[in-house]
Amino acid sequence: MDESATLMQRLLDAASAAGVDLPPPGRWPAGGADAVACSRFLADTFARHPRLLAEMLDSGELARADGGPGEMRARVLAALEGAADRADLGARLRRVRRREMTRIAWRDLGGAATLEETLADLSDFADAAIAGALENLDAMLRARRGTPRDEHGGAQKLVVFALGKLGARELNFSSDVDLIFAYPRDGETDGARRSISNHEYFLELGRALIEVLQRRTEEGFVFRVDMRLRPFGSAGPLALGFGALEDYYQHHGRDWERYALIRMRPVAGDIEAGERLCEHLQPFVFRRYIDFGALESLRDMKAMIAEEVARRDLGDHVKLGPGGIRELEFTVQAFQLVRGGRTPALRDRRVTRVLEELGARGLLPAYAVPQLQDAYRFLRRVENHLQAFDDRQTHELPADDAGRARLARSMGFERPDAFEHALGAHRAHVRAQFEQVLGGEASDHLPDAGGSLLLDGQEPETLTALLADYGFGDAAGEATAQILTLRESTDCRAMGETGERRLKRLLPDLLRAVAAGDEPLRTLQRVLQVVANVLRRSTYLALLHERPITVSHLVHLCGASPWIANQLAEQPQLLDELLDARTLYAPPRRAELEADLDDRLAAVDEGDLEEALRALRQFRHRQVLRVAAADIAGALPLMKVSDHLSDIAEVVLTRVLDLARRDVAARHGVPRDARGVETPFCIVAYGKLGGLEFGYGSDLDLVFLHGEAAGATDGARPVDAQVFFLRLAQRLVHYLTTTTPDGILYPVDTRLRPHGKDGMLACPLEAFERYLEDEAWTWEHQALVRARPVAGDPALREAFAAVRERCLRRHRDPEVLRAEVREMRQRMRTELGSRRAGRFDIKQDAGGITDIEFLVQYGALRWGDRLGRHLGWTDNIRLLAGLAECGLLPADDAAMLDRAYQAYRARNHRLSLQEQPGVVADDEFEEQRADVSRVWRRVMETDEAG
Repeated sequence: MDESATLMQRLLDAASAAGVDLPPPGRWPAGGADAVACSRFLADTFARHPRLLAEMLDSGELARADGGPGEMRARVLAALEGAADRADLGARLRRVRRREMTRIAWRDLGGAATLEETLADLSDFADAAIAGALENLDAMLRARRGTPRDEHGGAQKLVVFALGKLGARELNFSSDVDLIFAYPRDGETDGARRSISNHEYFLELGRALIEVLQRRTEEGFVFRVDMRLRPFGSAGPLALGFGALEDYYQHHGRDWERYALIRMRPVAGDIEAGERLCEHLQPFVFRRYIDFGALESLRDMKAMIAEEVARRDLGDHVKLGPGGIRELEFTVQAFQLVRGGRTPALRDRRVTRVLEELGARGLLPAYAVPQLQDAYRFLRRVENHLQAFDDRQTHELPADDAGRARLARSMGFERPDAFEHALGAHRAHVRAQFEQVLGGEASDHLPDAGGSLLLDGQEPETLTALLADYGFGDAAGEATAQILTLRESTDCRAMGETGERRLKRLLPDLLRAVAAGDEPLRTLQRVLQVVANVLRRSTYLALLHERPITVSHLVHLCGASPWIANQLAEQPQLLDELLDARTLYAPPRRAELEADLDDRLAAVDEGDLEEALRALRQFRHRQVLRVAAADIAGALPLMKVSDHLSDIAEVVLTRVLDLARRDVAARHGVPRDARGVETPFCIVAYGKLGGLEFGYGSDLDLVFLHGEAAGATDGARPVDAQVFFLRLAQRLVHYLTTTTPDGILYPVDTRLRPHGKDGMLACPLEAFERYLEDEAWTWEHQALVRARPVAGDPALREAFAAVRERCLRRHRDPEVLRAEVREMRQRMRTELGSRRAGRFDIKQDAGGITDIEFLVQYGALRWGDRLGRHLGWTDNIRLLAGLAECGLLPADDAAMLDRAYQAYRARNHRLSLQEQPGVVADDEFEEQRADVSRVWRRVMETDEAG
């Protein structure tokens, strides 16, 4: 008789001896016969308690899926109700465990439950058992010791946190439960003859909970409890106050503890307080930046596990062996630690959910995600079936033929070799991705000798020879001077051991990349500026070393543009953007920008204004860097660069307006019109943003408009409507311009509003139109040509567009208009033009950009009533096309002005990326200047156009 038959016969014999009438095994529900054949635990349990099996068969519970955490908790608490003392509580816990574990194992081994159902049932039972035990023990202890209270008299409760598999709600069949005990506040007990400190109380309660869960009796145990993940491990206090716990992780927490706390979850006691503590610990676990330094720690842990596997010959260990569960978890948790601070969706405790996110975000290859999900489910089922055989914590594949056959059968395979082939394929997939993510062995990541020579005080001659070998050639001496400057800097001297190790690993590859490019000395200076600024935040050094492609992008971009180099030095988090060329050189479209920013803001607590503004600034910096990278790579024409930069600014303005309005409305309510409808507000952009010609360093020229209101706001602290809109506009400008370590959002100029700096910061649209009709200067009408609404109420934006069109279509005396435009242009040339012989100011000198802009504005104001639909455009290129199409400007002249304008802007644009003024040699655009000046004279001095 084989082992499976022996197990079944033992159960049937015991039932017969006890006089229990069981239905034939072939009629047992949910694959029960197969389950018993594959589990000595089931066979022995029911052999000892055959009436339990009969009862469970009669009730139908062996065939039913569990109803979820609520039903499980209700059953467990009902089983524990009325426990007389600790011994009685322990006995009741063990009896309810027996019933739940047999039900779960029956359905799992019989193939009636999915892996997710099994893990959820096991986790739900553990949660309920721990919570029920704690509730009963706490009541018993309070009866003797009194109620623990804080200094304000508030009752305190212990919080039990689960880590590991239980924390993720993925508990396996015979797993330990990894726990941490904590309580919100210190204080003392009251209500008993002698008070004790809360700390003493919760230590006693914690010891009682461990004892009642894991003490072995004749009825077995409930769970083995592992407390070694608590602060200071086995040497640390069994329970800590929240403050002490937070202080520990802030000052003493190690990288492996970050790994452990990914899955931290309150499971018993004051759950709400526990959730708050988990939120407070998030910055320790998930860093704000992309943290490639975490890979070092994971790689070290990997090496330790590999040594353990080799030492103990654990090749057949489904958890620790090659391609096992631990390697798959490490693969997932590497991404969580590295990117979880920036991507909240990766903080999920469940492996399969995180894998889905990694695939959706392109962080794992599309083919790898289903492979790893299937592997995880397969390996976890194997783990459960190994442990459910004997209710014993094991991960070793059976060495005997009978055990191999039994395991294969439980997994749905007819033959052991077919099962082992499938297992090998899954482990190979896990191993491949594990090696891809964490890299090779630890020895592959040691610094080469060059890094040590560069930083360990070698003589300059030695460094020069080394740099010559790296490719600097005759420039090696000057490169040495730059390296010595870095080496002697305060930040370099103050680096810790980790930072020094990372810099030594990085420098050789970085210097070789610089030496291989054009103008290596100039590039080296810019690259070392970036390096110097991250020496105290050495995770960025790890990022550059761990992903060599980032070094290539860094060197290329710094060599091409000092502006980009400065941005990277001032905002090191932008180095994260160098990781993926697919996004670095492909700026997203408007809808994608909006979705990205909304995702970032959704991760911020609603009341955390500072963090929301930080997210906005970082979003703006990242998106502008992508545009600049694509610009330098030649992937975007000039007009598209401006379109992308304009889109970024408009998306930011829209979200800043939302924040500002929410803030002011929370204080004062909102103004409404006579019908009770909320009064609208909008932002109008002039200048570069209004004209869709936004540049990297452009200001925002803004005017704020609103509709008519009936009186005061409708909040608890009402203010006049005009005061509301003034404060809203002020708040907007403040949010946009406040300087922080992340820089500012945008410089803002509001002087184009009616009456300039003496006028109201926010103006009713009707008053704005009256001002344009009665008081505005011609230059203000010129500015209006390039004005368009960019954020706020859609209806008010349409109303502004109508006001703009009415103003531009007004009849004007051509002679007066020409004289005023010409006079203003002459004044600008005198005040702003280049005064240096042989130099040409591309924007302000005669024949330059401003001449073309004034020609377009003059045309729009003079012939607005003849431009038709073209008047709706605010950019010079399309207005020029409209003037030509309507016969108001010769087509050849319009085409020439278009070409000259784009050539000027392109040159100015490149100069801005080089942080150079927009001034060139006066012969560079000699032909274009002459052509533009010719048209200027004809139109603005002789009026031959039109």
